[in-house]
Amino acid sequence: MAEGRAWLVKSEPGDYSIDDLAREKRVPWTGVRNYKARNFMRDAMKVGDPALFYHSNADPSGVVGLARVASEPYPDPLQFDRRSPYFDAKSSREDPRWQLVDIAFVEKLPRIVSLGEIKGHPALKEMALLKLSRLSVQPVREAELQVILRLAEG
Repeated sequence: MAEGRAWLVKSEPGDYSIDDLAREKRVPWTGVRNYKARNFMRDAMKVGDPALFYHSNADPSGVVGLARVASEPYPDPLQFDRRSPYFDAKSSREDPRWQLVDIAFVEKLPRIVSLGEIKGHPALKEMALLKLSRLSVQPVREAELQVILRLAEG
């Protein structure tokens, strides 16, 4: 994995799970409609950056896998599809509003690192996940990534 910044990407397992990513290997991370999350993908994510895969609205919610950023940012095609719930009538192909990156599967973690465990760990108390809880794409510090990966090993 490339050195530098790491990320956390969230998905509800009923919509798209780590098992789906393991099967498909690489997917465009479509449907992000929050400007801050979009800006992370557009301006800061780099090919090779590690990404924790987080199941939200799950029992328990938590980090379940490891992925990596697999492309440079490019326009989310769903913003142009009138049949998509992610269609944006104000976005144009000449000036697209929404960007995405591809995410590639690396591994399913040996065990879930639950939100409760993250909240209770002193080294993770400043993690963006606990401050930007609704954001579907967010930065993770290298030290936080390493703590999460150690916790997943048990």
